[in-house]
Amino acid sequence: MENERLKQQLTFLLELDKLKNIYRQTYVLHEDRPENDAEHSFHLAIMACILAEHAREAVDVLHVMKMVLVHDVVEVDAGDTYAYDTEGYKTKAIREQKAADRLFALLPEEQEREYRGLWEEFEARETPEAKFANALDRIQPMLLNYRKGGISWKERGIHVEQVIARNAQVTKDGSEAIGELAREITEAALREGMLLD
Repeated sequence: MENERLKQQLTFLLELDKLKNIYRQTYVLHEDRPENDAEHSFHLAIMACILAEHAREAVDVLHVMKMVLVHDVVEVDAGDTYAYDTEGYKTKAIREQKAADRLFALLPEEQEREYRGLWEEFEARETPEAKFANALDRIQPMLLNYRKGGISWKERGIHVEQVIARNAQVTKDGSEAIGELAREITEAALREGMLLD
């Protein structure tokens, strides 16, 4: 292939196909299997479109969509770290930085800066878009897990305090409505025996 720029872009895109084989701890609703990172990112992008009106501050929806589509790209190398895995979180940042260095460098230089910048923005949770994107990233697995009878929480013996500590503030920072939904799901899951007290 003579077009070097296109070659770099295709290399990155083909590498991202591996996201289809990175399985998360959350189950899909209509099958007995965990969702993969590609499905998760797609779901968040659709949520960004549909739920943008509920963001705490006005957001650029396309910016949020791009952010949620790349937020887990690093898991191609770093793997998925379960939300409540305290041991895994000790090395998560280092593993993900190393993955970001390799993966985003596959792109042409200005796209490397743009897409790595989106990933870093998501991680920093400082802009209205990043706060909203993170709220979506927290509520999506809660919704699926609750609708699936709390299967992932039950398998791992998750306590209500863990769910509150991980999700309450982040969801509220991005959206008052999504923060309230997270609270309602948590209370219902506890009441229905999906979470330990």
